[in-house]
Amino acid sequence: MGKLSATAIATKTKPGRYGDGDGLALLVGPTGSKSWIVRVQKDGKRRDIGLGSAAKVPLKLARERAAKVRAQVEAGIDPVAEKRKEAGIPSFREAAALVHAEHLVGWKGGKDSKHSAQWLSTLTNYAFPAFGESAVNVVSEAAVRDVLATIWLTKPETARRLRQRIRTVIDWAVAKGYREAPLAMPKIDKALPKQRAKPKHHAALEYAAVPAFMAELRSKETIGRLALEALILTAVRSGDIRGMKWSEIDLEAKLWAIPTDEVGRAKNGRLHVVPLSDAVLGVLERARKHKRGNTDLVFPGSVKGKAQSDNTLRKVAIDMGYNVTAHGFRSTFADWVNEQTNFPREVREAALAHTRRDKVEAAYSRTDYLEKRRPLMDAWASYCMGAEGGNVVRLAR
Repeated sequence: MGKLSATAIATKTKPGRYGDGDGLALLVGPTGSKSWIVRVQKDGKRRDIGLGSAAKVPLKLARERAAKVRAQVEAGIDPVAEKRKEAGIPSFREAAALVHAEHLVGWKGGKDSKHSAQWLSTLTNYAFPAFGESAVNVVSEAAVRDVLATIWLTKPETARRLRQRIRTVIDWAVAKGYREAPLAMPKIDKALPKQRAKPKHHAALEYAAVPAFMAELRSKETIGRLALEALILTAVRSGDIRGMKWSEIDLEAKLWAIPTDEVGRAKNGRLHVVPLSDAVLGVLERARKHKRGNTDLVFPGSVKGKAQSDNTLRKVAIDMGYNVTAHGFRSTFADWVNEQTNFPREVREAALAHTRRDKVEAAYSRTDYLEKRRPLMDAWASYCMGAEGGNVVRLAR
């Protein structure tokens, strides 16, 4: 016989927990709301499982639900998971997998893209251990805040990405009808400490040191050194130079067309045509000696048919005693253009294949300034190679 009755339930107004027996209890909240909960124990672990609102679930039904939950626990069945399955509501982990699958189509490179792997790994490392098996409709602001708080200050960039990806999954669940409301993100943000992390920049070389660096770089010849030399002279991204193919190069026109359909290349999603200076053509001529019949790559890696890794290019500089990154040479190039030439900003940005931030400007400007970039890249090559007069840069009119 239970300790509670319908009359007793109606009179319970003070916040607290009122037991009925066998783990079943009535919870009265601070606002006077009443709900049922049953406490179960298995293998020394206790769990409180909700059974619904007392306004909708009468005492008799609450006892029946409590008995069912206890039986399931004894049989090794997770009552919460079973309830979720019956309702057709996916867990947060399942929802994340569905969202990930839907977004793959829109990501450059699809399932093989770096972003695809990072998107899931962030959730796997931080969100799934905390509430991955919880139904997506019960994931709370408190649970999300607690997960974010563990890395909010130590890994601020990762934490911000995690926040965005959790929000994306929850918003998807709302749109699918699995949840009634999205997360109250302002509430979560206010409950987190203020981030003071400074943005990290790629380590770059002063442009004044480039001629000496290039001379030392050219003192030995390896496929890695050739790739780094070509990267510096063209001011392209690491992924572009590592994926460079002979079939993309028009030696007669002195042009290199970087396609947009490969992972890690042409980052702005548009075909990027790079004018090739005589210095770059010289690098390509030397690279021909390393050409392999099993690949079209200009700078192949040590693994058959595979490109070099980004670490290979960085290691070349590190072994020379320079703590710089391959990507940092793009900053070096930009600084040189800004301080040593009067080439227009638009030409510099086109050389770096940067996407125009001004959407109106981008809509009306369709040129890639190719012919204006030719003298810019020739001047940069002349400076890098330390040619006579190389320190007096030819200025654009």
